[in-house]
Amino acid sequence: MAASLPPTVLDWQERVRSAHAHKTPLRIRGGGSKDFYGARLGGEVFDTRSYSGIISYEPSELVVTVRSGTPLAALEQALAECGQCLAFDPPHFGPGATVGGMVAAGLSGPSRAAVGAVRDYILGLELINGQGELLRFGGQVMKNVAGYDVSRLMAGAWGTLGLLTDISLKVLPMQRAQATLYYECTAQQALDKLSAWRAKPLPINASLWQQSGEGEQGHLLVRLRGAVAAVQSALDGMGGTMLDHGQADVAWLACREQQLPWFSDMDPSHALWRLSLPATTPVLPCTEAGLQPLMEWGGALRWVQAPMQHAQALQALAASVGGSAVCFRPGPQVGLAASDDFGFTPASPALRQVQQRLKQAFDPHGIFNPGRLGDWALS
Repeated sequence: MAASLPPTVLDWQERVRSAHAHKTPLRIRGGGSKDFYGARLGGEVFDTRSYSGIISYEPSELVVTVRSGTPLAALEQALAECGQCLAFDPPHFGPGATVGGMVAAGLSGPSRAAVGAVRDYILGLELINGQGELLRFGGQVMKNVAGYDVSRLMAGAWGTLGLLTDISLKVLPMQRAQATLYYECTAQQALDKLSAWRAKPLPINASLWQQSGEGEQGHLLVRLRGAVAAVQSALDGMGGTMLDHGQADVAWLACREQQLPWFSDMDPSHALWRLSLPATTPVLPCTEAGLQPLMEWGGALRWVQAPMQHAQALQALAASVGGSAVCFRPGPQVGLAASDDFGFTPASPALRQVQQRLKQAFDPHGIFNPGRLGDWALS
């Protein structure tokens, strides 16, 4: 089998075997567009961009297999030329984002609540484990389920379990119709609207509420996607003001890439916190006076700006409603020390045990991205 492998993969195996033998930590890195995330970025940089390109693409089968170092923008362009897309709307956070980084980060964009997450579109993948062994899981069709859940484990593992080489993804056709509606309302009014709409068969693909100036007033954007008749029927019954397509596209791209003024005007001494909550959760008490969260995914994803010393309070607040809170980006003046936990919610003993067993199975010497997800990844 080894003779048929691409030279880059063979080189990668040898490098990992050497790192395993010498217990040398490796920092897996694609375009580095998500280097802001994680407790610590340690180890010798292992750049994946030399292994790039689409291996196979069958538009009629809605599946593409791609090398991990392939630029995400290049894959999206190839899909768009065939009228298809990555439905989960992955954020790039920079021009160098790669497909491997997209899977490793497991981050989805505004469409996530409607269409699913990155992991839901992974059909199969190939990786090099911490001992330099090449492993394959899943396949290139939906009905090939062998190893399917193992493939999904890599989404959101941030490279701590293995070095991705080839990835097979399910793709979808672009929707025939799209429209964005605008409403002026408070955060709670937005949540009430979204709750009422969830009970109806509406083609809501994305939502965004953000504060407008001082006070509680803000505005809600709702994106509709689907068949022409479904979108038109929703427009007739949902009220609001329809935005120009160009204006709407700019707004949703800025939302996906965190380039809205709400993000860019953040106090440099604050961190950006990501709260994953039940969509039915009402407006939570603000950490700072006058600061309202930005809300996506029908209210299930809420962004909060607050100093690092509010970590325990935010985590307790999120846990009290059945959710979680994590520091997503430290501000430029936060000044994290190497020993800081980066605001990760402590895992339960049972979950921590599962994490440690997975780490031991895939990377027994802990050479891949040590410390990026907190202390458990060092175990």
